[in-house]
Amino acid sequence: MVLRKLVGLFACALIVGIASFATAGIPDLFESTADAASGNTVVSVFNLPNGQGAAFTEALDGTGMVDATINLILLDGNTDPVANFSREDLWLESADGGMIPCMQGTIARFNTNVDGETEWSLPLGAGGYSEDLCQVVVNGDALTSSAGMPIHFNSADLTGDGAVSLADVAVFSGDFYSGDHPYRSDFTYDGVVTLADVGKLAGGLGATCN
Repeated sequence: MVLRKLVGLFACALIVGIASFATAGIPDLFESTADAASGNTVVSVFNLPNGQGAAFTEALDGTGMVDATINLILLDGNTDPVANFSREDLWLESADGGMIPCMQGTIARFNTNVDGETEWSLPLGAGGYSEDLCQVVVNGDALTSSAGMPIHFNSADLTGDGAVSLADVAVFSGDFYSGDHPYRSDFTYDGVVTLADVGKLAGGLGATCN
C-alpha cells in the first residue's frame, strides 16, 4: 500500500514537472503584459512609412505632448521571464487593422532583456489610421491579458499603400474642405483639420516604406 502511494506521488510529481518544463521559455499570452506610459489616456501617434514620424514620447493627448512608450513584460506559463526573445517576433497592430505597418515597421525596439522586458518608444514605419485599441502581438497572436491600449494612429499615408503621394493629397483635400474634421487627417490631434495638418502632410510627401 505504501509503495503504491509512493508510486502515485512520484507519477504526479513527474507529470507536473513535465508540464512545467513544456511551458518554460514559451511566451504565455495571458501572463505577459503590456502597458503604455500614458495609461488609460487616449493618445494619438503620427506615423510615416519611412519611420520618421512621431516617437511614442511625442504622442498627443489633445492638449499637448505626452509619453506613450509601451513596455512589454514577456512571461512564460510559469510566470518566469522569457529572455532574449527576438524583437522581430514582437510587433504592434491596431485592433481593427486600420494602422498598416510596413515590413518590420512596428517591431519592438530590442530583444527582451533578462527580465523579459522590451519597449516601443521610437517612431513606427506605418500608414493608414485607426481609432481602435493598440495591441502587442507575439508570434502572430495578440496578448490576451488585456484588450489593448488606447493609442490611436494616423499617417500622411492616408491610403495605407506604403507611400505618401498625390493619392493621399486627394484624400486629405477632401477632408480639409469637408468641414467634418475626420481623425485620419487631424495629424496635430486638436480636433480640426487645418493648415498645421497641411504642413505635416507636405513634410511627409515622398516617404515610402524602407
